[in-house]
Amino acid sequence: MTGASRDRLRRGGMTALQIGAVAALYYASGKLGMLQQPVRGQVTPLWPPTGIALAGLLLIGPRVWPGIALGAFLVEVSLDSSAPAVLAITAGNTLAPLCSYALLRRAGFRPRMNRLRDALALVFLGAFTSMLISATLGSITLRLTHALSAGGFWPTWWVWWTGDAMGVLLVAPVLLVLRSAHWPKDTPPSRWAEGSLLGAVTIGVGLLQTSPTPLLFLGFPLLTWAAFRFQRAGAAPCALAVSIFAILATSRRTGPFAGHTLLTNMISLQAFNGAAALTALLLAAAITERNRAQEKIEEACGRLAEMVARTAPDIGGSPVPPDAQGGGEDSGGQTRPS
Repeated sequence: MTGASRDRLRRGGMTALQIGAVAALYYASGKLGMLQQPVRGQVTPLWPPTGIALAGLLLIGPRVWPGIALGAFLVEVSLDSSAPAVLAITAGNTLAPLCSYALLRRAGFRPRMNRLRDALALVFLGAFTSMLISATLGSITLRLTHALSAGGFWPTWWVWWTGDAMGVLLVAPVLLVLRSAHWPKDTPPSRWAEGSLLGAVTIGVGLLQTSPTPLLFLGFPLLTWAAFRFQRAGAAPCALAVSIFAILATSRRTGPFAGHTLLTNMISLQAFNGAAALTALLLAAAITERNRAQEKIEEACGRLAEMVARTAPDIGGSPVPPDAQGGGEDSGGQTRPS
């Protein structure tokens, strides 16, 4: 076997492992997402597989799309759906993240999301636009197979679309953060203490969201703190955490979700999740851009100071003008008294 054949075999084996890993993560996260099923038995307010699928495409490449299709197929088969429904929903759940990936690539999206335009592209192209495919195709399929009544079409479509979009906005950024995460060097103990305090407060705010008292708004000061102090590395996990706690409060019908209809609760929940995701992503991106601009200004000032130091005359060694010397001659050639 030649070296080129071994390289092709190695690349093929690596691709197969990546496809298998994406399929396994898609299936596992899909079963986890199904723990909260307010509509039908296939629609949840947060669908993590869309975030996993998009993150896989962004980090590995479009060659892992068979893993997305396989994971979606296994999830649908486990729900005992009819064969046409399984195939149609699998197609929609595969096409939606592929469309999201294509739109983001065309918009010049960077997985590091260190620009405001990256956050805007993820929100409006990667989530809101692309997830129309899976929600529309899935809801129509359920209606045509008589798994969904006519009156339940729009509530199902709404929860499906927002759930897929929330998977992109809440799960994908966390995975992208983990991909670029590294152990910080020379971090002062106060920074570690602040990070630990942020995590503890996040859990506390989340538990308050599931209490009978409507304190859902407390999540936004927390997201602001995380975005300002830790940028995307802090804002993305906090947004996911507060959204999960809000979903738990919805399922228990506690706090602001008590005493309302299912559709009202779904609209309120998805409005909160969307606002939390937008606040975290956009604010973190804006703060990152501000910090980068400040660093560039400081670097420019440092280079300018070095340039001035190299080109400025040596004041201490410059010759003294004759007029400044005592005892010189005046314009008539006579010596001035000292």
